[in-house]
Amino acid sequence: MQHQSKLPNIGTTIFSVMSALANKHQAINLSQGFPNFKSDQKLIDLVSKAMNSGYNQYAPMPGSLVLRNAISKKFENLYNSSYHPESEITVTAGATQAIYTIISALIRQDDEVIIFRPAYDCYEPAIEINGGKTISIQLKAPNYNVDWEAVKQKITSKTKMIIINSPQNPSGTIFSEADMLELQKITEGTDIIVLSDEVYEHIVFDGEKHQSVCLFHGLKSRSFITASFGKTFHNTGWKLGYCCAPKVLMEEFRKVHQFNVFSVNHPAQIALADYLNEEEHYNSLPDFFQQKRDLFLNLIKDSRFNFKPSQGTYFQVLNYEDITTENDLKFAERLTVENKIASIPMSVFNDNNQDYKVLRFCFAKTDDTLKQAAEILNKV
Repeated sequence: MQHQSKLPNIGTTIFSVMSALANKHQAINLSQGFPNFKSDQKLIDLVSKAMNSGYNQYAPMPGSLVLRNAISKKFENLYNSSYHPESEITVTAGATQAIYTIISALIRQDDEVIIFRPAYDCYEPAIEINGGKTISIQLKAPNYNVDWEAVKQKITSKTKMIIINSPQNPSGTIFSEADMLELQKITEGTDIIVLSDEVYEHIVFDGEKHQSVCLFHGLKSRSFITASFGKTFHNTGWKLGYCCAPKVLMEEFRKVHQFNVFSVNHPAQIALADYLNEEEHYNSLPDFFQQKRDLFLNLIKDSRFNFKPSQGTYFQVLNYEDITTENDLKFAERLTVENKIASIPMSVFNDNNQDYKVLRFCFAKTDDTLKQAAEILNKV
């Protein structure tokens, strides 16, 4: 039997490759983005409570209303903005499903979608499988600043969507208020949809404020927001997130969502609704992760790696050009096999695999793990 692949150039993700290599060589895994510490026991107990209370059948298609109400309240608390819980919020099987559903609902054959590289690797395949064309704008290390004049030049009559990600995975940078105002200005008077991947909204450092699209009226009216409870509350394996958008856009989203997953984990939704009532559960996250970032960077400050402190996410980019001229993929592999520490080579997220001699390390780990990792890096 013969068939033509819809994604002929897609293989195993770099995250799976590097994690498998780390497992094989018993290396410390700072590659894949997941915490190696437990989720809050209170949240786990709330899930058990929900199960024992009978929330074990299908949730409503858009998500449990009690959770959607809690999400709506969170937007009011954080951003003084609002999404209607009945018509503008949908609970999803993680942010990746939300992103895929948005693209599937709105991108047609030959539509153009602008993305900023280095880009998280789920964007382009979703665009391609729906017949769209990815238009890349490469951001350069170490600052990864957006050239908005270059963005203007990339916009054509076929531009249907712009995808942004702030705080940005994998670079650890954030969009400023000025960036968001430029995006608002560029899209004003157009039919361009903005997909704002905000899964690390609660992990922003050094007193900076997350610039959500919902803070800008001209952007909010044309934008989807995708978010992740897994990233926020240290339980990526639960695969639970949500999507917010104006009613007219959410209606299109739900048309696909209902046939994609229909609904997601019911007891976890009930538990999260209760857990969100305590704002400190998410307001404390910037300090929590900044302490880990600062610990990691202080421990490696005398190493041969160079760095600019991450502005957000739980990833830190390290430049290794003072160590070797190897390409980043080879160096990442060698570090894993020989030095027993795994990272992610950044070139895989760039146009034409451009190599800026940088690796991405995840610091969402226990302090002991970070100390062990730093000891290794200091010897490289």
